Amino acid sequence: MTEELSRTSALASRHTALGSGLEDWNGMGTAWSYATDPNDEHNAVREHAGMFDMSPLKKIFVRGVGAVETLNHLTTRDISKIAPGKAAYLCVLTDEGGIADDAIVYNNGNDEWMIVHGSGDTMALLQASAANKDVTIEFSDELHDISVQGPKSLEILDSGCDIDLSKLAYFEHTNAMLFGHPCRISRTGYSGERGYEIFADASIVCDIWDKLVSVGVMPCSFTALDKVRIEAGLLFYGYDMTGENTPWEVGLGFTVSKKKDDFRGKSAIMEKLGQEKIKNVCIEIDYPDMVAGGESLMKGGVNVGVVNSPCFSHRLGKSLALAHVNSGIATGTILQLISDEIETSATIVSSPVYDPLKLKTHA
Repeated sequence: MTEELSRTSALASRHTALGSGLEDWNGMGTAWSYATDPNDEHNAVREHAGMFDMSPLKKIFVRGVGAVETLNHLTTRDISKIAPGKAAYLCVLTDEGGIADDAIVYNNGNDEWMIVHGSGDTMALLQASAANKDVTIEFSDELHDISVQGPKSLEILDSGCDIDLSKLAYFEHTNAMLFGHPCRISRTGYSGERGYEIFADASIVCDIWDKLVSVGVMPCSFTALDKVRIEAGLLFYGYDMTGENTPWEVGLGFTVSKKKDDFRGKSAIMEKLGQEKIKNVCIEIDYPDMVAGGESLMKGGVNVGVVNSPCFSHRLGKSLALAHVNSGIATGTILQLISDEIETSATIVSSPVYDPLKLKTHA
């Protein structure tokens, strides 16, 4: 672990035992790879159950009677419509309407909310939105997050849980006892499969992890996570969206409550609606391996896009990537993919390429 890392997962010893070098993401040593084959990890998620340590995501509690007002100013969703026990995926914007972060906001009830976000500026913007409001803000690295994903995730977790998890709908969450430990279980994930996130204290998360291993859940690296989330068309902040993009440009317009009262960046993005310069797409690349990322996409000798998130899906037998291309370029268009190392063709395909109707996540 490098000296620059400011955060440590309680599961770090589990990752190193599995061969991880604990590379940095979001200030925390993260299992970008294990000694196991990421294709086997990919298979586990698609066929059985795999788990990821998502503790590098940042968890913030917002409490008090001013929490809804604060979060409504911070985010693109109408927070007042999120009932206790529900959650919503949303964007946090800059004043200029660019995407400063993406996050999931959970209503825990009793004027307590939880924000789970990645590497963007959510905390600083939250503190600004909370100014002069009756609200407290608490960042917690004691709360860890194990994401169990795959078609057997319900069966496996239900066998060790004190509640009937089959009744938990997509984007619902609840307090529960899992393997005898108190935690919050959320039916969310980042894989394109049915799955659950387990939020548990650092003091008990290792035992939960070990018990999951003992019942056949495979630890999976972020390399495998990239494979499943690209197949599922799921975006990664800093790669597939940045402060240069509006929600309209990257397919996240559904997170914007247009009729909601003012929120940070609202006037700017409403002015930009219909003026999208780029769009997020999935491309299928004529290449037998994963490309590096950053390659130019050309059409008629003109640069019309860039590769952001590449992977090779052994299950589909395809080199895939999420990319930005100029708006107006249609699905089915064949582009030239060019870098110093490679020149080949790439076709824009419908996304997600895996489970396009999202029947698995929403079942």
